[in-house]
Amino acid sequence: MSRRATSRPSREHSGSTDTHHDTYSADGRKVECMRKRVVRVPQIAPAWDQGWLDVDQAASVEVSSEDQNYPIESALLGDEQRGWHAAEPGTQTIRLIFDSPQRLKRIWLAFEDREAFRTQEFVLRWSSDVGQPFREIVRQQWNFSSPGAVREIEDYAVDLVDVGVLELIIVPDKSGAEARASLVKMRLS
Repeated sequence: MSRRATSRPSREHSGSTDTHHDTYSADGRKVECMRKRVVRVPQIAPAWDQGWLDVDQAASVEVSSEDQNYPIESALLGDEQRGWHAAEPGTQTIRLIFDSPQRLKRIWLAFEDREAFRTQEFVLRWSSDVGQPFREIVRQQWNFSSPGAVREIEDYAVDLVDVGVLELIIVPDKSGAEARASLVKMRLS
């Protein structure tokens, strides 16, 4: 006799089904099986499905350097393929100054470098207002090494209340080499 399984749904649980399988061995004996449940795990919405903050309407931006072919608007508002590039090598700062205090729940960042081998560090921090002390959210390092590790995506779940200023400081090469900072995309919700 061949193995066969029969199943019967026993009860429904919000997106899951309990199932019991009767399984038989090759000689026809019933084999004990565990009760199991297949559950549907909700997925975190990908970056493009979020209700992102319209930064153009909610804030002004300050940037320490900007390549005219890769303006900051490309990273904050526009085409992910272009992004922002610094005009000068070295540490760069992108600062969003909100028109009114914001509550931030998610910060999504994307960096890319297909040419250089380097270790980048960035610091993301916030303040309740211009001139007030900053509080660090995260300090992160990433090793860019083509062709394998050319894109860094960071997705932070936060609960920040009364954010007046959000600042991203990028050290493009921790070794001190003359690398230019870049940011493919920044999204906030």
